[in-house]
Formats: sequence, structure tokens, C-alpha cells
Amino acid sequence: MRRILIVGNSGAGKSTLARSVARRLDLPLIHLDRHYWRPGWTAAHPADFRAEVAALAARERWVMDGNYAGTLDLRLPRADLLVLVDPPWPLCLARVVRRRADPRAAGRPDLPDGCPERLDLDFIRYVSQYPRRSRPRVLAAVSAHAPALPVVRLRSRRQVGRWLESLPVA
Repeated sequence: MRRILIVGNSGAGKSTLARSVARRLDLPLIHLDRHYWRPGWTAAHPADFRAEVAALAARERWVMDGNYAGTLDLRLPRADLLVLVDPPWPLCLARVVRRRADPRAAGRPDLPDGCPERLDLDFIRYVSQYPRRSRPRVLAAVSAHAPALPVVRLRSRRQVGRWLESLPVA
């Protein structure tokens, strides 16, 4: 495995898992949030972001975390494995709320400078609707752009731990 794509709901543990996988397999780590967001939570221009994601996906080796459904067509065909981190949405929401209250979350390595942890009604809606809206889009994109791509779905912390332990150490 040289290119692993990790997706899932906010608060699911994508970034934490991506860091662990990258360390374990000695692969470069790409947090897409760092490439999409500009200071003050300003979104990148869509064409610029697509071009940047295409360049990132073209690299020989990576662990990449982030949803960004509009770029799955670029990333899925390049990936060797898709990991869907998929705990229940109430747990994800609880983690997001806890993270917002944690002063240590201000310096998250998966977010660019100038983008402090946030929590608003739109974000809460996104988290609660992920299973009905976003997950089906991810699975449809796999069918459309990389139907032979292996998919690992991890629904609990225990499954995440077992799967991580099953990976070879580089």
C-alpha cells in the first residue's frame, strides 16, 4: 500500500488515524483541510483546489485524509485503499463538541493557521447528516471512479485499533 485515502465524518478520527497510518507505514501525510482552507476559514477557489489535489494525488506515496467529494474522482483512482472511518454520528458530534471546548485543539496539525476550531449550526447539521448525505456520495464515487478499490469500513475505536495493528511496520 503506497496511497491510502481516509474519509469519514467530522469527529470520526480521520486525522488521528491518518497520522498513525503514515507513521506506521512511513508514508507522507496529507491533510486536505490544510490545502482547502485559508485563514479565517476562507475556502480555496474550487479550480485551484482541484488542481492542487490532482498534484497531491499524483504523488507516488501518501496517506491522505479529507472528504471533499468534489475531488474524489481525482483521488480514488490513485488510491490503493480507501478507509472509511464511520462511527455513529452522535459519537462524532460529541467528539466535535469536546474538541471545541478543549483549548489544546487550537493548534491542530490538520488545520491551517488562522482556522481555530469552530462549532456552528451548519457544522452540527453536517455531522448529523453525514450518514444520509455524505457517506452515500463517497460510496457512489467509489463505484463510479474506482470500483475495484478495496474499502475498509471502521465503525468503532476497537476496529480502528485492530486494523491499525494489522498493518505492517515500515
